[in-house]
Formats: sequence, C-alpha cells, structure tokens
Amino acid sequence: MLSKTANAASYFVDRHREEGRGAKTAYREVESGRSITYEDLTRGAETLAGALKRAGVRPEERVAMLVLDQVEFPQIFWGALKCGVIPVPLNTLLAPQVYDAILQDSRASVLFVSAPLWDAVGPVVGDNPYLRHVVVIGDAPEGTKSYDAFIEGAEPQETCAVSSDEVAFWLYSSGSTGQPKGVAHVHSALRATADTYGAEVLQIAEDDVVLSAAKFFFAYGLGNAMTFPLSVGATTLLFGGRPTPQGMIETIRDHQPTVFCGVPTLFAAMVAQMGREGAPDAPLRICISAGEALPEDVGRRWREHMGVDILDGVGSTEMLHIFLSNRPGDVVYGTSGVAVPGYALRVVDEDGNEVRPGGVGELLVNGASSANCYWNQRDKSRNTFEGVWTRTGDKYILRDDGRLEYCGRTDDMFKVSGIWLSPFEVEGALASHPQVLEAAVVAARDEEGLEKPKAFVVLDSGTPDDDLRTALKEHVKSKIGKWKYPRWIEFVEELPKTATGKIQRFKLRDEPNGC
Repeated sequence: MLSKTANAASYFVDRHREEGRGAKTAYREVESGRSITYEDLTRGAETLAGALKRAGVRPEERVAMLVLDQVEFPQIFWGALKCGVIPVPLNTLLAPQVYDAILQDSRASVLFVSAPLWDAVGPVVGDNPYLRHVVVIGDAPEGTKSYDAFIEGAEPQETCAVSSDEVAFWLYSSGSTGQPKGVAHVHSALRATADTYGAEVLQIAEDDVVLSAAKFFFAYGLGNAMTFPLSVGATTLLFGGRPTPQGMIETIRDHQPTVFCGVPTLFAAMVAQMGREGAPDAPLRICISAGEALPEDVGRRWREHMGVDILDGVGSTEMLHIFLSNRPGDVVYGTSGVAVPGYALRVVDEDGNEVRPGGVGELLVNGASSANCYWNQRDKSRNTFEGVWTRTGDKYILRDDGRLEYCGRTDDMFKVSGIWLSPFEVEGALASHPQVLEAAVVAARDEEGLEKPKAFVVLDSGTPDDDLRTALKEHVKSKIGKWKYPRWIEFVEELPKTATGKIQRFKLRDEPNGC
C-alpha cells in the first residue's frame, strides 16, 4: 500500500516543521560556518524535488551524488526521496575510471557534484549515454549547470506516496575486497536503524551535537550524521575535508560535540597525538567506532585521555548500520559486544551449523535494515541474502558470555600449525606496543610452502630496524602465544585502505615476503 508516511522523508524531514523544530540548527559546516535550520532543510528538499520533476526526472530513476559533507547533501538526498527518485551517494575519493564504471552501472540520469571534486569525474561524463543533467555545487564548468541555477524558480513538491518496501536509495560497497557493488535499500530500512541502534544503543537525544568523521557516502556515516540526528532533531557538525587526527581534535575542542563517531585507524592516531600533546576539553558523552574492529589498547587509552568509552560496533553496507555492539556501561574492549536490540545473530561453521561457545564461525545477521539486493548481481545477492539472514563474510569467536570477538574476514583467516589464526588478534597485539601506530597481518608462505603470519607495521615512534623487529615478535609472543607471532615484519609508511578506513589486506597479500 502506498502512503506518504511510508516515505522516509516524511519521518526524518517533514515532521520537524510540524513539531515546531523549524528554527533549530540541523547542520553546521565546521570549515565555512554555513548552517541550515530544520525549516531550511525541509524547504531545500521540497525545492530540489521540484527541480528534479521540472527536469523530467521520473520516480525510480537514479541520481548520483558525488558530494562532500556540506549542507547541500541532505537537501539533495531527502529531496530525491520526496519525489520517489533514488539518490546514489558516491565515495568522494575514487579514480575517474571507477566513477565511470559506477555511473554506467547505475545508469544515473543526473549527477550532482561538488566543484572541488569535478576533476575526478569530469573526464568521464561526456561519453556517458545515461546522464541528462550534470549539476555542480559551486562554479559550474562549461556544459554543466550550477546547483543554484538548477533549483532556481522550481515549484516546491510535497512528499510523494511510496511503499515502505520500495527502494529508496543505493550505496556502493566500500570495495575492501575488490570492486564496489550497488547495494539497494528500502525506505523502511532508515527508520529501522534509528529505532534500533540510534535509540537503544547510541541513545541519541534532541540536545546532542553530533560529529562524524565517517562521511555521508559511507553507510556508517549516513546513519551517524543523518538518520540518527534527524530522528530526534539533534544538530550535526559537517567536516568536509579529510578527517586528520589534528583536525578532529581541534574540531572537538572548538565545536564541543556530545557524540563523536570515528573509525579505529583514526582513534589510534588521535590517541597517539593526545599522548604527545594532551586531550581536548569537550562535553563528549559517548563515542562510537565501526568499519573494523577496535584494538583493545586503543579503547583503553582513549578512555584514559577523554574520560569516555568508545562503543565498538559492527555494521555493513548491506545492513546499513551497526547490528552488533558494546553498550553504554557495558563495554568490554577486545570484543564486538552483543546483538543490538532488534537484530538476531548466528555464528555458523562451514556446514551451516551454529557453533558452540569457544567456536569460530561466520556471522549471519537478521534485521529489518537488510538491503534489498545487489544491483545487477543476482548470484552475489543469492549468496549473501539467504531468506531473512544476511551473510557478513566475517569470522567471529563466540565467547562463553555470549560476546563476540572479531577474527577477520573469512578469506583473511588462515591456519598455522593446523590451528586457525585471526589476523586481527595479531594486529591487536602489535598495536599494543607503545611504538606501533597500526598494523595489518596477512598469510605468507615460508621456504617449505607453509602459511605463517606476516605483519606490515606503521610506527608511531622508534627506528625501523632488526632490533625493533625482534622486540615486536617477542611482544606478540608474550601477549597472545608463541606460535602466533609474525615471522616477517615489514615497516611501512601507511597501510592500503578504503576511503572508509578499512584495511585492504588483499593488496598486502600480493607483496613479497619481508625480513
């Protein structure tokens, strides 16, 4: 059945005007100081919907969004939903050939792009047979239209009626294991994440000020900076640039957020910097982490500096946000916590049987925020979405207390001396050494063709020499066991990562053995 209330824009945007929240600040840009109120957001979305209709864009067509975290982003996203058009936020850090592949795959008829990102996509738009309009936020190059000109004089459109099961938007997966895939989500999925993780774990409130280092285009960032704050009428800080440790520390100090959302690599770098320069004074009440498992040592050191815990959680593009998490007042660092209320979890072996406590298996999740499918990838959809269950591709240990410990991707696990080894366990042990900033571990073969752990280490301090290699190996032996230590350690300036902070271990597996 079609109804206006089934449209996610009705709940997340329209009702704030009805509830008298129109004058409150919804978004504020950290760098520029620009801001919009909830009334501005509603009117902006209505006008954008009208502009899309005027441009001949019909319901269910796709509009691609290569847009920085700026006030136009939520207006475009919700404006598209209002008129039944499907927004497709894109990773802002990709190469032109990847944008070409995504634009061809999605068959987007409109591309919205922030002017600073034009050079990355401009070379491929001319040959695209599907794009009818290219709209640039800022100075518009020849052959494109400026955002202001695109919306000027458009008649505001009310929210259209949809089905709650209708596809609302797409996200492209981060590509930690290869090429990104188009993940289609329905209208009701947005409300599902707000009612579960947002309300039950994050406990988001109207007086919160939210800062998310994770960007809008990332499923995790979309929830942090849009779904959750808009579900209660909170204020969100937008940081359009690259979230460096220094930039995030200064933003926390200067803009006083109550909620901070980061990823493990950023938290590790911020902790290292605060250890040298001190922590910012801020009213943080809660911090959350996702994207990869949070090393135990990073969580403890953050709490020592900031006086507040990091809630480590697990989510995915396919599930839209976090479904497994630590809880306020119930944090056990080194674990991913327990199921978020509203979700059911299973840990299964290779035969599909649930493992007993102490066992290792793949994590499956059941919840209302699950994606509809992968666009144009039927076999992949059938292998991932099995009835109500979604396969995560992640291996976990089920502890006796019901908590789950992350072991790595299913294709990251390997056996040493016939025993399964978790790369993440070795990485955590390395990261607990005071001279290590971060580490990644993969399988490599020795002279006899047997798999053993190899580590790539980014140092926070110290000289990368054989003495340190020996010290790190002994440190791992003392922390987690003699057979788990890395046989080879290679010191690197940085680790290969996706734009969302996930380590791309498949790239490291191609490297030759170090010493």
